[in-house]
Amino acid sequence: MELQLALDLVNIPEAIQLVKEVEEHIDIVEIGTPVVINEGLRAVKEMKEAFPNLKVLSDLKIMDAAGYEVMKASEAGADIITILGAAEDMSIKGAVDEAKKQGKKILVDMIAVKDLAKRAEEVDALGVDYICVHTGYDLQAVGKNSFEDLQTIKNVVKNAKTAIAGGIKLETLPEVIKAQPDLVIVGGGITGQEDKKAAAAKMQEMIKQG
Repeated sequence: MELQLALDLVNIPEAIQLVKEVEEHIDIVEIGTPVVINEGLRAVKEMKEAFPNLKVLSDLKIMDAAGYEVMKASEAGADIITILGAAEDMSIKGAVDEAKKQGKKILVDMIAVKDLAKRAEEVDALGVDYICVHTGYDLQAVGKNSFEDLQTIKNVVKNAKTAIAGGIKLETLPEVIKAQPDLVIVGGGITGQEDKKAAAAKMQEMIKQG
């Protein structure tokens, strides 16, 4: 089980400073969609240069022109690139083909997918590397989480690794670990804490024990 830190509400210098605090306790650093929108793929490039030992995920949430966008993110140094589960099969296939060419990985974000089990089975068959259940900010605000959804996709996914994102905090982490995802994605559960290093260290310890 790996721990991914999601950075959404920072600029590049703040992001690098934050990762410095927690780098020994995380496996993957995510350049979140808002950061990519604000800073461009330069954020991915600078993060990878600053922390060559960490994997960097570029959260592009690709919906179209997938091969091209995967290629650009790969050039910037991304190890993992996201595409939406709601995208066309052809787009997901294009993303997978380009990622394989570049030696990179594809994470499918299942945000807003209505029939999770059916779509998870379909995207799994397309050869993606990770399938992620994700409760976005807007649904977290009304008290939703992804914990049951994780079980749903775990029951059908045969090849890809499973991941979970959205509202995970120290208090809810044991429930997540019980479902045994391959990747746990945490944002505010670390970045919003007074002592970020301590929060990341505790989460890492729980994940390694899980």
